[in-house]
Amino acid sequence: MSLRNGAAAPDTEAFRAQVRGWLEEHVPRGPLGSWTSPEGFEQHREWERVLFEGGYAAIDWPEEYGGRGADLFHTIAFAEEYYRAGAPARVNMGGLYLLGPILMRYGTEEQRRRWIPRLLSCEDIWCQGFSEPDSGSDLASLRTQAVREGDEFVVNGQKTWTSFGGFADWIFALVRTDPEAGREKKHRGITFLCVDLRSPGVEVRPLAMVDGTKGFAEVFFTDVRVPVANAVGEIGDGWRVAMSTLGFERGAVFGDHAKYSADVESFAELVRARGLDDDPLALDELGRLFVETEVYRANVYRLAELSENGVNLDLQASINKLYWTETQHHIFAAGLDLMGGLGIMGGGSSVVREALTPQAARVWADWHHRYWYARAAMIFGGTSEIQRNIISERLLELPMEPRR
Repeated sequence: MSLRNGAAAPDTEAFRAQVRGWLEEHVPRGPLGSWTSPEGFEQHREWERVLFEGGYAAIDWPEEYGGRGADLFHTIAFAEEYYRAGAPARVNMGGLYLLGPILMRYGTEEQRRRWIPRLLSCEDIWCQGFSEPDSGSDLASLRTQAVREGDEFVVNGQKTWTSFGGFADWIFALVRTDPEAGREKKHRGITFLCVDLRSPGVEVRPLAMVDGTKGFAEVFFTDVRVPVANAVGEIGDGWRVAMSTLGFERGAVFGDHAKYSADVESFAELVRARGLDDDPLALDELGRLFVETEVYRANVYRLAELSENGVNLDLQASINKLYWTETQHHIFAAGLDLMGGLGIMGGGSSVVREALTPQAARVWADWHHRYWYARAAMIFGGTSEIQRNIISERLLELPMEPRR
């Protein structure tokens, strides 16, 4: 229920009912293929187009950019109904949640007209090119260079751990355009640059993950020519743009708490499938996870109320990132423990299929993959250790950790 001053907002509840009806009519009846396979990804991409045509691709965006101009409470209501309906995972998050808001804040009008409609309709899939082999948490040490030649940059370097990189059409990347400025202070001389992955000199190599999927990739640039007009924000000021992007990534994607509430429901289904309905340890774990997700839900509504009242939530982003990644990990680690010896096997294993109902086996097939992804979530977007440092130093104003 959407709450404002303790009462349900009638317009929000009417919108919730509208969303629920639309989802009941349009959500695919059967599960889509995994987005980490080419065939499955195209199925998810087609679903994104259905959302776009229905006007639900990005309801919180301003109307002039194809959204509905929805406030945070409508956004939360949509997300809660989306996960309640078991709708497919979104696959253009880099464009919708990261690049789109960046273009609205820092992009030129020409860039907005060029890229926003295509990413909203999923004609273009975007991925993020920040991390490099030797530049993870210390992102400002990146070495991919872009040398200006007239109206073009010539880009050379490598990006890694690129989510959706194996299927993306474009990448927004941090590149070093002024090495001299970087020698004075490594955060300087960096530019936020958009690159067409179909450009000559770009090589995308899918990365096989521990669960066998290849949704990530590393991207190599060899003398890739990119128009200077593809730089978002001022040239050399990419660090400021990137920090806004990381704020979006780490912060509250309002309504995502509903994803974890649905996961707790799935955990309860696994408890039943394992015949542990009366087991006090299993039920205690189920209760603990339920409370943890309810705390997260309450915090999302609290942040929404603060934001609607004009409070800047930038400093809350690290708290939120830390909480949702830890919660996600706790849920899937509990599922792994619950499965016992079966936990090392995917849902496609004949042993698992014999031990579980067909529905529970499908749940476990999804969980087996997401367990490993949940572990990675505590690293990407800034590790949990880095988030704790940010919280202690910038929010609580405690003494800084000694730097070498």
